[in-house]
Amino acid sequence: MSIMRFFNIYATVLPMFFVVMTNAQQQESSGFYGEQFDLSQKTNMTSEVYGKITSKDTVQTQLTGIIREVCQAKGCWMKVRLDTNDEVFVKFKDYGFFVPTDVANKNVVMNGVAFLEEISVEEQQHYAKDRGDSPEEIAKINTPKKTLRFEADGVLIKDNN
Repeated sequence: MSIMRFFNIYATVLPMFFVVMTNAQQQESSGFYGEQFDLSQKTNMTSEVYGKITSKDTVQTQLTGIIREVCQAKGCWMKVRLDTNDEVFVKFKDYGFFVPTDVANKNVVMNGVAFLEEISVEEQQHYAKDRGDSPEEIAKINTPKKTLRFEADGVLIKDNN
């Protein structure tokens, strides 16, 4: 009787395992990550907001653009191109959420804080390593650079339909 019971449990649990695994693998990469937010009618599609601030200022805003690159290690940062072809480096507030690593070239709306920042050589090299750049490319990074930054408390990734 115990062999039959084991078989019945096994026959029930195994298919459930495959259903759960299949659904996990088919998750959509579009949708909200982090905090959900209402879309503003004043969402910025350009880097205009950055022209109004100094390196000591921050502006609470929404930006839209196209995801150009995502941290391939765990999705902890992304680079977003705005309509003006400016690129914004985006991190997620308090590392509270990550985005899928396969969302490059998708549209995104980001809610959070815009600011300017000087990125140290060490930090640039860290990001280059995350991107998978070669040691030769990483060694070429030898000066700090000012960059458009954004700390998102929520992002909405949209399918490009």
